[in-house]
Amino acid sequence: MPLVRIDLIRGRRPDELRAIADATHRALVDVLHVPERDRFQLITEHDADHVIALDAGLGFARTDRLVLIQIFTQSGRTTEVKQRVFRAVAEQLEHLGIGGEDVFVSIVENGPQDWSFGFGRAQYTEGALPVPGR
Repeated sequence: MPLVRIDLIRGRRPDELRAIADATHRALVDVLHVPERDRFQLITEHDADHVIALDAGLGFARTDRLVLIQIFTQSGRTTEVKQRVFRAVAEQLEHLGIGGEDVFVSIVENGPQDWSFGFGRAQYTEGALPVPGR
């Protein structure tokens, strides 16, 4: 946990997709102290005309290198920690030649009762897994 969705415009090589996924996970390991093997990511490519991502009025232009990242995670992290996640993801992706204008990150929070890792069981609420941050 967390579950990470990475959406981007079609056209990158498989090694580039993996590098983006690796960079995103590295940021979560570094900031949230997520274990290396606690990795759940979905990468979805879209045709360019199926992605609309403007600047929310901030005055910059995005390119076809755009990466949209949704991080689904346990509630309870501070605003400061979330800001550190945003910065870490942007810094990691910058090493791959993806500019800050092309990095969109959203954190979606929920509780331990909202997760099942398999077998129809809620492992956090049953005590089979420790709840992160507790």
